[in-house]
Amino acid sequence: MSRFVDVITSDKDDLRHQSLDALCEGATLAELSDHCRELDEFRRRSENLYHRVRALFFLSAIYRFHLPKRLPVDNTGLVPFDAYEHLLERRFQEAIDSFLTHQQDQGPSDAVASGLAEAYHQLAFQTLADQVRRSVRTVRGNQWMFRIGHPDDHPLRVRKELLSIEGVGPFPILSEKTSVRMDFSHSAWSDIFFLGMDFPEGARVLNVSVDLGVRGRDDVPRPP
Repeated sequence: MSRFVDVITSDKDDLRHQSLDALCEGATLAELSDHCRELDEFRRRSENLYHRVRALFFLSAIYRFHLPKRLPVDNTGLVPFDAYEHLLERRFQEAIDSFLTHQQDQGPSDAVASGLAEAYHQLAFQTLADQVRRSVRTVRGNQWMFRIGHPDDHPLRVRKELLSIEGVGPFPILSEKTSVRMDFSHSAWSDIFFLGMDFPEGARVLNVSVDLGVRGRDDVPRPP
């Protein structure tokens, strides 16, 4: 098994918490190509969402930053037109398959590596979005979010008191207390933290502080 896959699946912190730069350091073009092939096979068969997403980000970064450095300076290459069309239509899996077939026939190139980097990157976020969408849709109380055709159909409202400032002080602060969850749009917030780690510009949220506590372990919720 590839050491890249070992890093993803290991439960040992000293192995899991390695940087991709350190893993790629000293690897040849052929070795990186083999690692990419093994990572791609792994993410296709893995049933673990976190493993799939991390493998996709590994692949994106390798093709974007590491593999091109091993190519000859004059290596440019062409991209298959169908792969380009798949990217434009957000059919990322089909684009990856087309790029990989072209790479197998013509050899690696900077152009194909760039296309693969973009396709893997986009597929990672599409995978997350699809999972969140499925999770949210399965809860009956969330289905209103998928039936809204106009802003006036939204069942949630911001209280007018929160929109005005008295004197020179700050805006009023909303304190929400719940034994189950904190939500403005339900299941989105856990995904926001995932996005924020690797793609901060994709995580645009309200500034919220949540006191957390584990039932049976903590006497009272505490700030994180």
